[in-house]
Amino acid sequence: MPSIDEYIQANGERFEQELCDFLQIPSISADPDYAEETVRAANWVADQFRRLEFATEIIPTTGHPLVYAESPQVPGAPTALVYGHYDVQPVVPLEKWDSPPFEPAVRNGNLYARGATDDKGQLLTHVKAVEAWLETEGNLPLNLKFLIEGEEEVGSEGLEAFLGEHADKLACDCVVISDGSQFAPGKPAVTYGLRGIVCFELHVHGPDHDLHSGSFGGSVTNPANAMAQILAGLIDAQGKIQIPGFYDDVLPLSDREREAFAALGFDEKAYFAEVGVDTATGEAGYSTLERRWARPTFDINGMWSGYQGEGAKTVLPAMAGVKFSFRLVPKQNPEKIEAGLRQRLKELTPPGIRLELTSMHGGAGTMVALDSPYVAAASRAIEHAFGCPPVYTREGGSIPIVAEFAERLQADALLIGWGQDDDNAHSPNEKFSLADFHRGIKASARLWKELGEMKQ
Repeated sequence: MPSIDEYIQANGERFEQELCDFLQIPSISADPDYAEETVRAANWVADQFRRLEFATEIIPTTGHPLVYAESPQVPGAPTALVYGHYDVQPVVPLEKWDSPPFEPAVRNGNLYARGATDDKGQLLTHVKAVEAWLETEGNLPLNLKFLIEGEEEVGSEGLEAFLGEHADKLACDCVVISDGSQFAPGKPAVTYGLRGIVCFELHVHGPDHDLHSGSFGGSVTNPANAMAQILAGLIDAQGKIQIPGFYDDVLPLSDREREAFAALGFDEKAYFAEVGVDTATGEAGYSTLERRWARPTFDINGMWSGYQGEGAKTVLPAMAGVKFSFRLVPKQNPEKIEAGLRQRLKELTPPGIRLELTSMHGGAGTMVALDSPYVAAASRAIEHAFGCPPVYTREGGSIPIVAEFAERLQADALLIGWGQDDDNAHSPNEKFSLADFHRGIKASARLWKELGEMKQ
């Protein structure tokens, strides 16, 4: 498709500027102070589709709005649903950013800003691929639907409700999602598996007010001590999670998968150097990639109790709190995990302590068959844009709505991320390679061709 590829190259600088415009909108979905900015981001996305003459709607939810857009119908052609999100993570700690998070800056071929790779930059590749088709060919070779949400970073409640009521509106042959990473620089990937997630907040209550640790210590259970004991009881020294029934539904890794992971040439030493640690850890009997991609985990995400100021203050705190999450593998059920967790917490609770457990957002993991014709189409498109065939990987992160799409739409998901593992998604100095941004547009444009040629 030389005319389309030439159009993408000729308009590359404008595409970058439009991405910068998008990144300047601080659409932080978790912070109510930014509610107006999330609406502004939704309108920005909707305007992109209106310029392409797509039928476009901004759909209210109980939280941030959805943007839905649909291309003019191509009778008899396949239909792809493109999913993405315009919301971004908070930017704290702000002092760790080398440049302001909502003032995009280019350094060493990378564009730095919150949302650059997660997910504004990757989302925009699909929009610009549509523009390239329409400006050069006049029409698309398939039917496209776009569903862009503003709550991915906070659990997708509005989207889940919409999907439950309007699955017929979203009917498609496959779902295209770019919200992840390549395996490594120069090694693009098709991701065929995602872990699920379930998140909790636990409050550990003891006395009705802080006490003097000298006068009361040893006679009243300390909630902070109790919390440490409880959390330690959820996982053993070999990395096995100590919750009844936790591993009942875990699919074992096949020999084929283990061999394929081992053949990827993963540089474990460089991986640990990148994150600033000196050794591997985790569940016994598994490699680092297997632990990251295909085994369930338990992680404390934040904890607090007692005095936090300068110097000493010898209190026995009245309460301790913790946020923690479990990453789940396909077939594990979040509701079943929660039931087992509640049972285990009762077993671990010491005398004089009352627990208050709040379940937050969650979602199941998902797998796509590697012999899917849609995976083959994506592989050809990626090879066209990147100059090499993709490798096939699983991903330790979670996109809970993917499992909902698979269940409700009965459609394969194509997980084709253009980012890199070191893009600092959710961290200071988030970035996106501009070269990969342009390759992503080219790959997406080719994907429309490959999908459009598939027989119905």
